Amino acid sequence: MGAELNLQTPIEYLKGVGLHKADLLKKELSIFTFQDLLLYYPFRYIDRTRFYKIQELNGDLPTIQVIGRVLAKEIIGEKQARRLVVQLKDETGVMELVWFRSLSWIDRIVHAGLVVIVFGKPNEFNGKISISHPELEVYNPALKKSGNPTLQPVYNSTEKLKQCHLDSKGIQKLQEILVDTVSNQLSETIPDYIRQKHVLIGKIQAIREIHFPATMQSLDQAIKRLKFEELFLIQLRLLHTKRLRTDKFKGAIFAKVGDKFNAFYATKLPFDLTNAQKRVLKEIRMDTQRGVQMNRLLQGDVGSGKTVVALMTMLLAVDNGYQACIMAPTSILANQHLKSIQHLIGDDFINIALLTGATPKKERRKLHEALLDGSLHILIGTHALIEDPVQFHNLGLAVIDEQHRFGVEQRGKLWRKNKIPPHMLVMTATPIPRTLAMTLYGDLDISVIDELPAGRKPIKTIHLYENQRLRMLGFMRQEIAKGRQVYLVYPLIKESEKLDLLYLEAGIEDISAAFPLPDYKISIVHGKLNPADKEFEMQRFVKGETQIMVATTVIEVGVNVPNASVMVIENAERFGLSQLHQLRGRVGRGAEQSYCILMSTNKLSADGRIRLNTMVRTNDGFEISETDLKLRGPGNLEGTQQSGVLDLKLADLVHDQELLQTVRNEVIDLFDQDPELGAEQNKILKEFFQDSNPGIHYNKIS
Repeated sequence: MGAELNLQTPIEYLKGVGLHKADLLKKELSIFTFQDLLLYYPFRYIDRTRFYKIQELNGDLPTIQVIGRVLAKEIIGEKQARRLVVQLKDETGVMELVWFRSLSWIDRIVHAGLVVIVFGKPNEFNGKISISHPELEVYNPALKKSGNPTLQPVYNSTEKLKQCHLDSKGIQKLQEILVDTVSNQLSETIPDYIRQKHVLIGKIQAIREIHFPATMQSLDQAIKRLKFEELFLIQLRLLHTKRLRTDKFKGAIFAKVGDKFNAFYATKLPFDLTNAQKRVLKEIRMDTQRGVQMNRLLQGDVGSGKTVVALMTMLLAVDNGYQACIMAPTSILANQHLKSIQHLIGDDFINIALLTGATPKKERRKLHEALLDGSLHILIGTHALIEDPVQFHNLGLAVIDEQHRFGVEQRGKLWRKNKIPPHMLVMTATPIPRTLAMTLYGDLDISVIDELPAGRKPIKTIHLYENQRLRMLGFMRQEIAKGRQVYLVYPLIKESEKLDLLYLEAGIEDISAAFPLPDYKISIVHGKLNPADKEFEMQRFVKGETQIMVATTVIEVGVNVPNASVMVIENAERFGLSQLHQLRGRVGRGAEQSYCILMSTNKLSADGRIRLNTMVRTNDGFEISETDLKLRGPGNLEGTQQSGVLDLKLADLVHDQELLQTVRNEVIDLFDQDPELGAEQNKILKEFFQDSNPGIHYNKIS
């Protein structure tokens, strides 16, 4: 087999792995091939040259290592509280090692008299030093240290892997074998001239140094090189896709601004467009005249008027003899779009219909016919739109709402609904930080609506602590007396043992006592209600029959009640920033001054305080999303997990913003100079595209 081992070889063929360990590596770490393991980088490095004495230890020290002899061991406690405690002694004192898990495994290895090297974070309690779940190694003075003794790589492992001898040490051993086996097969991915310009070391050297660094300096060089490569290949792929689309795929030409568009603009538009809306419409107009397929991301805060821009773009399509569709992630949102569009255009203006999973068969048949003969102009729906039976007569524009819930493949299906792929307008109400947008949507052109419609007053946000609850209730009474309505949002429904939340049910009791019938009526909406009841309660609030809507976060998207002017968020510290911002956007829909009250416990974590202060300080969704990115990191922001693009192993969009910009500029220059990648110096990039796209081709999909 020797000669055939390569980066795509299944991991079970690596010496020292075998089927059982391979199975665990796949399940626990998603490591399937040699390459997956090679890219499983250490998350930190330890200087293993120094041994501490037990009497030097204190609770403030980081991870350290100690050498000592086992005095005794015993298992203490019952059931959940069972733990294995080992007494360890050196010439200066005695300490404890404690395990709460994998007791039998440790028990088998450790016995009195054994000399061990212990590695872990010391804790101090009642003057006693202990280490929980330390790494253990039996001391063997005759053994030559493998790898590099100074900077030792530390790999994330799991309890199941550790039981199979695949702790950080075990993984390190596999990496040593692997690097020796395949390093000569690593092909360079960055052209020489770019490497020289940015002073980057070669690929083989970088991989060796990141696993087994000789010095801190060589480790830094390896990290710099590998981060550059990650970002470079993502941008290369995105901009390549964008170029291919522009060159290859023709787009429908919306040559004229016709009757429907003009009639709507002149007689139906209930307010003046903001400058931002006009600018975005102009950008869309330019795109749809070029004969190239448009792919635009439209970003704008809740309430900035994205729907009107989408509607006017759809009217543009209709004026030019095309059909349009809007795809929304949920049927509630699809219904909301239908209502707001019907409200804007009135009856008998154009033909518009709704298709969701709940549409009855008979209606579906009619719908399909009207779509095929072209008499239906605009179709609004959920994923049901993508399904095969839905065939358009001539689809010219697809609007996708809340982009991040749709994967690349679903967009691809929409693409195939017409001989000429439809123009794509992707709308998102979650402002995306610039660096994230460049990485996730680098192949789309981005338009931003960054001003609120005239007459909208910015929402006032106030943060109150639990001991100021009476102030909050008084304020609610005051606003209800003016004829306004109030949202009251809770993070959870049932009490959970871990979170002593003011949970929904207790909250409802308190609110019902503070706002008794018949003077006050309350709607209650939460995830456990069936859709019909939920709709009934929502409608009561929308019609103004109830003054207070008590809810869990189901109201985050969709509901539009202009008369609701107060949003109270209980336990606001439990919500993420973007969620708080989305919730706040539910009010401020009418011309009245609106308020958002953030209630929190008296004790706040540092992050919690930053989040609430940010909300009080600014209404700017982009600033909020930047702060959110800094606090949570890109992997946890809504939607980035599903996107699959963000498979970054080392690069970090918060700390590497400058590098990302450098890399993107480099790739833009590269395509300007050599659009086909035909030059000899870019040969490896051409090969990268030939090798790297098995299966679905990125360039076929928006």
